[in-house]
Amino acid sequence: MVRRNRLETLVFTAFFCFSVILMFKTFGVVGGDLKIASKAWSDFAATIPLIRSFSLGDNFPPEYPIFPGVPIRYHFVFFFLVGMLEKFGIRIDWALNGLSTVAFFALAVAIYFLAKEVFGKKSVAVLSVVLFAFNGSFSFLEFFKTHLIAINTFGEIISNTQFPSFGPYDGKIVSAFWNLNIYTNQRHLALAYAAFLALVLIIHRASQNPKMLTRTKTILLGLAIGIFPFIHTAVFGMMGLALVIFFFIYPQLRLKIFTIGAVAIFLAFPQISYIGASPVNFSYFNPGYLVDKPTLENLFVYWLSNLGLAAFLAPLGFLVAKRWQRKIFLPFLFLFVVGNLFQFTPDLPTNHKFFNLFIIGANLFVANYLVHLWKKGLVLKATVLILLFFLTFSGIIDIFPIFNDVYVQIPDYRNNPAANFIFLKTPKDSVFLNSSFLYNPASLAGRKIFMGWPYFAWSAGYDTDKSGKTMEKIYTSRERGEICKLLKENDLDYFTVEDTSRNPDYPDIDVGFFEREFKSIYKDKTLEIFNTSQNCDAI
Repeated sequence: MVRRNRLETLVFTAFFCFSVILMFKTFGVVGGDLKIASKAWSDFAATIPLIRSFSLGDNFPPEYPIFPGVPIRYHFVFFFLVGMLEKFGIRIDWALNGLSTVAFFALAVAIYFLAKEVFGKKSVAVLSVVLFAFNGSFSFLEFFKTHLIAINTFGEIISNTQFPSFGPYDGKIVSAFWNLNIYTNQRHLALAYAAFLALVLIIHRASQNPKMLTRTKTILLGLAIGIFPFIHTAVFGMMGLALVIFFFIYPQLRLKIFTIGAVAIFLAFPQISYIGASPVNFSYFNPGYLVDKPTLENLFVYWLSNLGLAAFLAPLGFLVAKRWQRKIFLPFLFLFVVGNLFQFTPDLPTNHKFFNLFIIGANLFVANYLVHLWKKGLVLKATVLILLFFLTFSGIIDIFPIFNDVYVQIPDYRNNPAANFIFLKTPKDSVFLNSSFLYNPASLAGRKIFMGWPYFAWSAGYDTDKSGKTMEKIYTSRERGEICKLLKENDLDYFTVEDTSRNPDYPDIDVGFFEREFKSIYKDKTLEIFNTSQNCDAI
């Protein structure tokens, strides 16, 4: 028993250390500058403003700080907690990386205990965690299209800096969402997944012993689920789907599951009402996910490429499992079906959230099948080792671009004169019309900006087209009165001006016009800041 506990402790310690390295490797603070891995740089352009709106700004009731003026449509609680930690004096990298480490480690622990509980074997549990950490897609085939097998192949793998396949963004079939980059970029995702697996584990245990789910525990579980729209809206929906499935497959728990759902909906309703419906039009029924022509053949090829051998081994693991074990697979399978049939945000690739969870669930049965084969003799032991190699090889290749990544270093608000001025001289609830999108000085200082990089807000369901036209109209107008009218109508306290002639993504700003017609309160070599009330109240 002691030996087994030591093995379990060793596994948990190893994965905790891996979690620490993974998170701290991709983000840090050096000499007052933000040091961000290039593969996380884009996502963090939305993450940092959200954190800073809570730690340095005034963002209550919550609004999306890169699209203010309407209720937030983005699950914010994880970043609120990070912001509070920074507000209380913990440096932003320690706050974000610390919580991210705990969340990622919690997900691994949840996978381990769910597999151990369902299949009763620590070997299955350990394998499930390994399969989670190293994806089993066929992206390694893309790697060898540009790297011939040779003596130096191992060296090329460990020195690799790019993911072999990053679909749909590079046009390749294997998607970008199966490697661990998804967790280093979307720091809140692991915590939500861990909670989903905890729900599955609790219901599974209750199905074996209904008395363990007392009335108090039932209500507490409903309350825990009910707070999730603000933690992770999509996973809240997935939990709801899982409860519906459990309601039908566990008749002995129907009253308790109904109570859990009722309590959750009661608590979640105000949050969902606050978030509101998306004003962006898109088709909710959109079968095929990222497959251009979703015929059965094309869907098979796509998912075979993305799931790898798990596409065959998971069904085999399902067949050798006991009937009561198979029931656990049903909520994960329905996530796969729903993700392939429906679209829930304007940005279709974000459906990956359904498939990441499905793969975690499928890997439990893959691990069970591998252990099943292992017991069948020496030849099958060798087969298991070969299968395990191909189930993890792409994930092994994919880990090195994360650890070999280069960094983008951005002066933080203390080292950025414009951001420091905004931090010291403007109210915390100020809203800026921004003449640049990514890592805007106002965002670094915790202030809200009229519209950040449009993709971020658009993918969350905001009407960026309307705001983009307003921004264009203000910056290209040559009538002072019209500019002031638009600034006031959109509750913009300040506006910035800079030379955008070299960047076609920004409005073409005539800096000289604004310098002639308006008086700035701050100016450096690249940026000027104007106070709306000082320039427009007399008009």
